[in-house]
Amino acid sequence: MSKQEKQSLKIIPLGGLEQIGMNITAFEYDDSIVVVDCGMAFPDDEMLGIDMVIPDISYLLENSDKVKGFVITHGHEDHIGALPYILKQLNVPIYATKLTIGLIENKFQEHDLMNTTRRKTIQFGQSINLGCFRIEFIKTNHSIQDAAALAIYSPAGIVVHTGDFKVDYTPVYGDAIDLQRFAEIGKKGVLAMMCDSTNAERPGFTMSERTVGGTIDSLFAENMNSRIIIATFASNVDRVQQIINSAKKFDRKVVVQGRSMENVIATASELGYLSIPEHTLIDINEMKNYPDEKMVLVTTGSQGESMAALSRMAADLHKKVTIKPNDTIIFSSHPIPGNEKAVSNVINELYEKGAKVIFQDVHVSGHACQEEIKLLYSLVRPKYAIPVHGEFRHLTAQANIAKSLGIDTENIFLLHSGDVLSLSEEKAEVVDKVQTGGIMVDGLGVGDVGNIVLRDRQKLSEDGIIIVVFTLERYGRQVLAGPDIVSRGFVYVRESEDLMDEAHIVAEETINDCLNNHMTDWARIKSAVKDALSSFVWKRTKRRPMILPIIMEA
Repeated sequence: MSKQEKQSLKIIPLGGLEQIGMNITAFEYDDSIVVVDCGMAFPDDEMLGIDMVIPDISYLLENSDKVKGFVITHGHEDHIGALPYILKQLNVPIYATKLTIGLIENKFQEHDLMNTTRRKTIQFGQSINLGCFRIEFIKTNHSIQDAAALAIYSPAGIVVHTGDFKVDYTPVYGDAIDLQRFAEIGKKGVLAMMCDSTNAERPGFTMSERTVGGTIDSLFAENMNSRIIIATFASNVDRVQQIINSAKKFDRKVVVQGRSMENVIATASELGYLSIPEHTLIDINEMKNYPDEKMVLVTTGSQGESMAALSRMAADLHKKVTIKPNDTIIFSSHPIPGNEKAVSNVINELYEKGAKVIFQDVHVSGHACQEEIKLLYSLVRPKYAIPVHGEFRHLTAQANIAKSLGIDTENIFLLHSGDVLSLSEEKAEVVDKVQTGGIMVDGLGVGDVGNIVLRDRQKLSEDGIIIVVFTLERYGRQVLAGPDIVSRGFVYVRESEDLMDEAHIVAEETINDCLNNHMTDWARIKSAVKDALSSFVWKRTKRRPMILPIIMEA
């Protein structure tokens, strides 16, 4: 036991700090590592052509013999989205609640992983033993059902990880958050709490999800004569339930649009988390059999994503739904930071088509505001506070809350991804840093697009490309053909013939100079052509296109 007393618990966030998304944290004690969550992040504007970003798990791969499993708090993409990619490298069991496992299995079917991965459904209040750790799942509320907080019992002490949570005393489905259990664990003595910081800047309490139901009812009553289209997050099953309830009350049929929405609704209703009255849900092809005022479309696209159903409707690209002047479109979500411009564009397109757009007061957050965060700190009474889930300003706001509740400043840790925090009853400090970062997924390629490729894409998108092709004789080093110059995205060639002719002369003279100086190294010839053309183009146009010389041999 003396060996264990000397050891400390290591908490290593591999993602999810300084950003919203890509949540993944490793807990390490002795020869055991348990990983909480495994999410993806959406690409930012500079990541041209990238579909998603997943965490770099080099540290877990280096210590793969210690990794006992992934424990997942809930079924949002920023907590489960990277699992199919990560499990292909590190195949360990997954533990989660019923709906979360259902949504993970959807992904596994797409990636053909159903037969190779072990997964276990955990009930609230149940504990699992993984190496030196015991992990208990505690019921919380969030904008998706079956969200769990975790009590992680280690020989060094108990860590409470809240997951994403809010305190909702009147949830649409299921029970309220199990505050009693948090209090009981708090009485045992908690070493550290890792608490959701997303709304830590907002004072007060987050409204109950049920309040949205009343708002939806009143909007249905106000728009009796128009077709209603509601855009929301696919994963917000409670919101979808309330829309279905209102549709039933006002005798409307419901059509679901968007692949992710269809998948989540199918999974949720199959597992009993969604109650759909008979004959309420209809196929999109049956829509023509009903008048507009008897229809509700529930769709993805509340974040302005270009390929989502609502964006395609707004841009006239949807095969089966055309926006009409009498339509009422309701945005039942707030833009995620960074998506404001895309959402604004979709709203403008909808207004142009004469539709009525409603985007206020039809959403409540799934995250705790300041008073709920204070409530949890007061129940759990941790020695150390570790704010998680959010940009640095959110983490700082949470640190200030912890400070206001009497936690010493030196016991509050604002970590960066990759920091190794060593914790014991005696002391806590950041002792090391491990490799972290984002690995980009583009189509079927994982990690084959790095910073250099992105830089090239950026350059191509800004100034275009000039390709110089010429043929050299194999031994005599004579120019047999060319140089031919082709450009894309640089200038409109028909209107810039003089410029292209001059560029041709510059390339030709440079090649001849190289050959006259008996230069035989092709790399040096290419480099000379590139430098000469680059300098000429910059002087004439103040642009820096990518220049690609190609030598052929005959």
